[in-house]
Amino acid sequence: MRVVIVDDEPLARERLKRLLSEFPGYEVVGEAGDGESALDVIDDEEPDLVLLDIRMGGMDGIQVARQLAELEVPPAVIFTTAYSEHALSAFDAAAQAYLLKPIRVDKLKEALMRVRKPTRAHKPAPVAAPVPGGKPKREFVLATNRDGLVRVPAEDIIYFLADQKYTTVKHLHGEVLIEESLKTLEQDFAPWFIRIHRKALVATRFIAGLERDRHGDQHHWLRMKHASDPLPVSRRRLAEVRRFLTEA
Repeated sequence: MRVVIVDDEPLARERLKRLLSEFPGYEVVGEAGDGESALDVIDDEEPDLVLLDIRMGGMDGIQVARQLAELEVPPAVIFTTAYSEHALSAFDAAAQAYLLKPIRVDKLKEALMRVRKPTRAHKPAPVAAPVPGGKPKREFVLATNRDGLVRVPAEDIIYFLADQKYTTVKHLHGEVLIEESLKTLEQDFAPWFIRIHRKALVATRFIAGLERDRHGDQHHWLRMKHASDPLPVSRRRLAEVRRFLTEA
């Protein structure tokens, strides 16, 4: 099983890695020290299991687990925490187990036994590239600003960029904030938009090009027409983006 460890204490992450090494068949494919970084690592690595701390700066473990629960095939979550009072919230967030620190190897073994790895047969088929000529379910989004209610036509939208509670709608005449999730927006605007990251949904007609990070790492960015800042492309979605650009 592919495992991601999330804890704001490096020593705690090292201890979990040592404990996991006693069980064959578990591979630590990523680590994170905060909730936002955890979601990025999980989006890139697609782990089967996440060992997740609760109390962290910024986005806490409960918030991370709730976002993971919205995925089509979410990873299993085992909470690892020094605080017992979060147990009810943890199970409300669809956690498979709740371990109190310091974690004992026998308790970790019991928790791992509850986790079942989804097979590839249970995973959904890759999302097909948007079909040219198709039409979205709706033709605009509604937002509220200081002037009142604003209607932004779908053909003017360059991208949607999510940031926790709000989603930025970048369009040809500026930008607005809405409270709709990317998951809903992706379903409603699928023919004209493609997901490139857990945070970003872009209009295919405004894609200018794909580029690798200039600092020499493996990150890729999508340049958009009528937008100054490039958008991140996750490793998990890179092949789909390349396929779409090639076919387009």
